[in-house]
Amino acid sequence: MSNTIAVEVIATKILELRGKKVMLDRDLAKLYGVQTKHLTRQVRRNIKRFPSDFMIRLTQKEYLELLRCQFGTLEKGKYSKYCPYAFTEQGVAMLSSVLNSDRAVRVNIQIMRAFVELRKILLTNADLRRKIESLEKKYDKQFSIVFEAIRQLLEPPKRTEAIGFNA
Repeated sequence: MSNTIAVEVIATKILELRGKKVMLDRDLAKLYGVQTKHLTRQVRRNIKRFPSDFMIRLTQKEYLELLRCQFGTLEKGKYSKYCPYAFTEQGVAMLSSVLNSDRAVRVNIQIMRAFVELRKILLTNADLRRKIESLEKKYDKQFSIVFEAIRQLLEPPKRTEAIGFNA
């Protein structure tokens, strides 16, 4: 693996959970080049550094939904029986202090850059929304259909319910 990881690759690992942007422990461990159990062991040893706004423990339901969403059908015995930790941006920053390696520091810098890029994209979207709303106020009703179409494009995709059997 090269010394740099593309921001786009890291951005695909950033999820939204309980209204927060987070990264899962297994994805972080892979990026840091350590086993997930080593990462979680270091977190547990330094638990005071990870308050609830830095780290979330997924519930069993959230974990199963996440796995089904990512993989469709689960193979028995292939995935951890323990619910993963999810780290917010501040939690990821704190990880570099408990994982004492040069790679952890380098990867952390890249992850922080990915969070910043994501925030820039979200702000740009908000700025665009405000500009469109101001234009809509200026122009008459004949453009209302165009503005409505643009507004729908700016909306985040609606979460759909899973199809299939619920256990």
